[in-house]
Amino acid sequence: MGAEPGPPEAWRRCALDPPRAFGATPVSGALRVEPADFVVDERLGFEPDGGDAHRLLRVEKVGANTLFVARALAVRAGRPSAEVGFAGQKDRRAVARQWFSVPATRATASFVGYTGDGFRVLSEHAHSRKLRRGALAGNRFSIRVRGLQGDAGAIAERLARLAASGIPNYFGSQRFGREGANLRRVYQWLDTGRLPRGREQRAFQLSAARSLLFNGVLGARVAAGTWNRLLPGEVINLAGSRTVFAAERPDEALHRRLRDGDLSPTGPLCGAGGVLPGGEAGRVESEALAGFMPLPALLGAVGMRGERRALIVRPTAVAHRLEGDALTLEFELPRGAFATSVLRELLDVRVPEADDD
Repeated sequence: MGAEPGPPEAWRRCALDPPRAFGATPVSGALRVEPADFVVDERLGFEPDGGDAHRLLRVEKVGANTLFVARALAVRAGRPSAEVGFAGQKDRRAVARQWFSVPATRATASFVGYTGDGFRVLSEHAHSRKLRRGALAGNRFSIRVRGLQGDAGAIAERLARLAASGIPNYFGSQRFGREGANLRRVYQWLDTGRLPRGREQRAFQLSAARSLLFNGVLGARVAAGTWNRLLPGEVINLAGSRTVFAAERPDEALHRRLRDGDLSPTGPLCGAGGVLPGGEAGRVESEALAGFMPLPALLGAVGMRGERRALIVRPTAVAHRLEGDALTLEFELPRGAFATSVLRELLDVRVPEADDD
């Protein structure tokens, strides 16, 4: 028997190797030689409110994925894992400090100092609500790239350019699973019409499908040089918010705000409904999505809600230092943005296989 058919090569390029905005990079190096080479700190953007219904836990994990930690905390709390909340999933191959919430009663023992396989609870705070997905301001990264080769002196200039103009807000390879495994699952869904029954695996598959389509649209605009421009009919996102609005004919004021970083053009998180672009922006988006049919319609049919995602992400608080053949890079990104998307515009990195986390 032959091997099962896999996704088209065009899918893999869109997901795992989309076009770079600034051309070939002058430097290469090795990423995540050790877990401590990739450190991420989650920023909630709000303070615990002192309520007694839940406890917010700051957890440091190394070599453990987010769902594993959530299940372990649920066992410790004596509650179903669905009642444990977290704002976002973090890479397994990293030192990640992130927040979880667990239901609490007055009799619940403190979690501070509780440890498990690859994680420990650093602090605990009283809070009134469960922590929901996406309920964070962003993440702070400290990344070490070793074994630099090429023109390391060009890093400062290129980094300043990325910080000033922003980068394409691609979904990173983590979203598509180890060696693109989630792409194969999406392709099998098209072939068989069946989605996984398990909630977590179904969510991974649908998320990978939407991310693939977004990367396809953004990649087409990067290739055309329009990812950081406002086209007629554009759906525009206000920076730092979920607010979007359509602009049939973007005026000079909107173009100026784009240059100032106040707003961004958007691409689709495909599903039913939502605000859709018109004019030239709509035509470009439709042409890019045509190569993935009928996937956009299927996402709407299974209950996904149409949303928009900014095409541009702007790293902030950027700093770097060179020590011999190693680069240490620090920056902050808003929620939903991928550090690996920043790195690939700066240098070529050898990255270990992506996790499903």
